[in-house]
Amino acid sequence: MSQVAIVPVTTKAEMKTFVQFANRLYEGNKYYCPTLDFDELNIFRQDKNPALQFSEYALFLAKRGNDVVGRIAAIINHRANEAWNVKKLRFGWFDFVDDPDVSRALLDAAREWGKKKGMTEMNGPVGFTDMDKEGLLIEGYEEVAAMPELYNYPYYVRHFEDYGFQKEADWIAIQITPPTEIPERWQRMADIVQRRSKLHIVKVKNSKELLKRYPNMEYFDVLSDAYSKLYNYQPLTKEQKRFYSEYYFGLLNFDFVTIIENEQNQIVALGLGMPDLTEALKKANGSLFPFGWYHLLKALKAKKMDAFDLLLIAVRPDYQEHGAHALIFAEQIPWFVKYGIKRVETTSILETNTKNLANFTGFEHRIHKRRRAYIRSIG
Repeated sequence: MSQVAIVPVTTKAEMKTFVQFANRLYEGNKYYCPTLDFDELNIFRQDKNPALQFSEYALFLAKRGNDVVGRIAAIINHRANEAWNVKKLRFGWFDFVDDPDVSRALLDAAREWGKKKGMTEMNGPVGFTDMDKEGLLIEGYEEVAAMPELYNYPYYVRHFEDYGFQKEADWIAIQITPPTEIPERWQRMADIVQRRSKLHIVKVKNSKELLKRYPNMEYFDVLSDAYSKLYNYQPLTKEQKRFYSEYYFGLLNFDFVTIIENEQNQIVALGLGMPDLTEALKKANGSLFPFGWYHLLKALKAKKMDAFDLLLIAVRPDYQEHGAHALIFAEQIPWFVKYGIKRVETTSILETNTKNLANFTGFEHRIHKRRRAYIRSIG
């Protein structure tokens, strides 16, 4: 068997190979959610990804002869490192065939690059920021991955542990069976919250109306306040806020965007989600053309759907004991009923974020996935 060669990604052809590798590795796997080539390419473009204003990266491919057998992205987020007072080398986009020589060679390449940059520990799989996919799947291999989630084969865990990585953080994903009507206790709690805490629900119809009402994108301030102490969180820059606002809010069905304000019309909580796009992305097969755009648009505009991804619930810390989450659920449940949604899946929630996890105990639910971020000294 030929030796493993590590090739730094420097050309457009190599970049295309890099972003397409996972879709090829998981071809035919019914649990994997394919990525779109142009989305992946844009992540590594300075003019497209505002995180690159304070991050640097190197990409590597692993080859045996003429065959590409793995990939890895080595990342330094200087803004996050400053916020947490660490010297972390992040790594992501780490996929490989079941060959320890391949995974070790890729990790060695990333580690050497980070060591030269003065980093002292390596951490992954994570992305440039919390908005990227993160966490190695360690439970739930026979559960379909949602668009915002990583998927990996079970053998990945063995490769991580053999390289000396240890657990640093776990995330949990919960699947909820939504009720067919608002439970009486939820409605009662929502009524009490509105009356006692003087909170009210705000609905907007589209991203244009959202920006008109909140020209300074105040909804991201709620995210920063709610998530600032959570694992690896990096405060968003103005450019990131604008980017995520234009990208994500342009995709949303605003029936599923719930904003909670206080008496002073300040946003204190936010809940949002979107239709599950996994099947549409499988049909797109990595590309919007010729017909991939049709499948995605059809899923995004659907009036009936089986599955729904609850992207986030964020509550300002000073309102986390006020029951603001009850208002969000009371407003969202009728929409779940109207659209015929049978399954609601949360994005990954840190196992230490007990307040967020407690939001779902009142529903019929099951914990069906677990992901892990690993760490080790660079040495």
